[in-house]
Amino acid sequence: MTKLRILSEEFDSVHQHDPIEHITNRIKKPDGILEKLRRKGLPADISLIDEHLDDVAGVRVICPFVSDVYRVEQMLRRQHDVEIMRTKDYIASPKPNGYRSLHLIVRIPVFLSDRVENVKVEVQLRTIAMDFWATLEHKLFYKYDDQIPSDFADELSSTAAIAAQLDERMESLHRRVHLENPSQTDGSPG
Repeated sequence: MTKLRILSEEFDSVHQHDPIEHITNRIKKPDGILEKLRRKGLPADISLIDEHLDDVAGVRVICPFVSDVYRVEQMLRRQHDVEIMRTKDYIASPKPNGYRSLHLIVRIPVFLSDRVENVKVEVQLRTIAMDFWATLEHKLFYKYDDQIPSDFADELSSTAAIAAQLDERMESLHRRVHLENPSQTDGSPG
């Protein structure tokens, strides 16, 4: 998370466009961790966390444009102490419900007083429109206690497509601004 904030601050001060709108983070509560282990058919044993859970710690990076999502991904890949273990690109291949986001499972060093621990973190990269849709879909989904009527699911998928179209249109405008106003560009695409 600190690495991402530093990158964002650098873009704010040095470049014309910051690819990071904002960053949030979370750590699963112990009861949530144990419940997830049980759902996977595993005993509630903390020693199993590293091997079986990838999302105990999570960071969500909200970007203005789709091109920024991939730009931030590339910035993370260039960090010598960040190991990208797995990538799931739900932007290129959305989930059946329409969910879009780029998920990375990374391993990063955490410096403690007497040692360094390498910790897995789930990083979700998405646009403002993707985050808007995912946040509201999550709220609505849990109102139905995971039992969504099929017409409701179809409508959610349709609204996800509308959000994706909005992202495409905003990306197009963003590129146009850079083409028409070269002084507004920081020398990088998107």
